[in-house]
Amino acid sequence: MTLLDVKDLRVAFDTPRGTVRAVDGISFTVEAGRTLGLVGESGSGKSVTSLAVMGLHRGAAVSGSIKLDGQELTGLGERELGVVRGRRIAMIFQDPLSSLHPFYTVGEQIAEHYRVHFRAGRKAGRARAVEMLAEVGIPEPARRVDEYPHQFSGGMRQRVMIAMALACEPELLIADEPTTALDVTVQAQILDLIARIQQERGLGVVMITHDLGVVARVAHEVLVMYGGRAAEQAPVDRLFAQPAHPYTRGLLDSLPRLDDADDAPLRAIPGSPPSLIAPAPGCSFAPRCARTIAASAEEHARCLAERPALDPLGTGHWAACHLPMVPSSGKAL
Repeated sequence: MTLLDVKDLRVAFDTPRGTVRAVDGISFTVEAGRTLGLVGESGSGKSVTSLAVMGLHRGAAVSGSIKLDGQELTGLGERELGVVRGRRIAMIFQDPLSSLHPFYTVGEQIAEHYRVHFRAGRKAGRARAVEMLAEVGIPEPARRVDEYPHQFSGGMRQRVMIAMALACEPELLIADEPTTALDVTVQAQILDLIARIQQERGLGVVMITHDLGVVARVAHEVLVMYGGRAAEQAPVDRLFAQPAHPYTRGLLDSLPRLDDADDAPLRAIPGSPPSLIAPAPGCSFAPRCARTIAASAEEHARCLAERPALDPLGTGHWAACHLPMVPSSGKAL
């Protein structure tokens, strides 16, 4: 069942230097019980996309369609969005220490979130906070519910954020770089926790990350973003086995490999991300693309002048590239 359906989403911000087109025509769906990974470098539009879904886009011009279980969210007023936000869609942010209020106990913050949406009393709110802390693996929840955020470790604070997000039993969970500040052991625990809760509740999940290792671990489908646009979309296994877009290949090649020599330098994509104020008319990745640089004069000119459409390459696989590395037959070039 399609839970979230986003079509031709565009988000723009007016600045003194010009209009920033942070998201420029993104479309995707999220099924109940499945995880979509949003991947890309910083500035690719991942977080802006998630904030638009949440309705947290103050000061931005937003167009396109965002439907949650058939309900159109684009254009809703703040009061209507307040009913959806937190109750039906919840979000986990990157830094829990800056998201949690230092002057209130974690129990008070979870309980307040629950009480606002269910009009529950203080006793019921506290009971729900203890219940949720236990569900996310906080030891001695009845005692720790009265502690403050600074008394928790980074991993435990992220568990508190997950407890708060899930207290109202939402249908969709958006996780924006939820493990970036954590060590690899705690990161694995948090990802396993999200996966377990998703399986138990049938949640749809949008996992925003620059870490392809996280994507490989948790995602079912992947949307690779570049310059505010979709570069490639595919099931996770196919994306890793047969990446079609040169940008996706560059991201994969930049990962350290077990068979590399100890002193082997990390591979990087040359160049810098494009300006979102004055985007190029053609493929935004073309100035950094080795395939464009090595192409014939005609193909090179096309990449620079013509914006590529997101074309199908196989079942569930699309790429916006004039020179894809995987043709429609599915055989790698």
